[in-house]
Amino acid sequence: MHSLRHGAVVVAVLLIPSCGGGSGSPTTASPSQAPPQDGASAFIITVAREAGAQSFEPNPASAGGLTVVFRNADTVVHRVVLNDGSIDTGEIAPGATSREVRMPAAGTNYHCSIHPTMIGQVSAEGGAPAPPCTGIYCD
Repeated sequence: MHSLRHGAVVVAVLLIPSCGGGSGSPTTASPSQAPPQDGASAFIITVAREAGAQSFEPNPASAGGLTVVFRNADTVVHRVVLNDGSIDTGEIAPGATSREVRMPAAGTNYHCSIHPTMIGQVSAEGGAPAPPCTGIYCD
């Protein structure tokens, strides 16, 4: 009986590494947390916290006409929307990135629809100052 118990312990110990996905097991992210398909070429704008224009980094962003992803570095959910409504990232969970979006021309303003005081802007071409933000989502 003693050798049977010893054999069962050895079998259990041998099986443990194969459970739970060892280094050889593929891992998959949930769709809301999947990295962008072309993340290497996407311009990343980080969502930091609810702090007006300091909520996005960089801000203003030199991203007019570029493919952009928003990375949520905060501890709460955010949802980035262009002020004209042409782009809506959907909810971005903490630690997740948005889907890739193509930003329109420079001078575009955006905000977090969950926290409307969080505002961002795409800077003008050639490093020129961004045009002033107008509307309810501006400081």
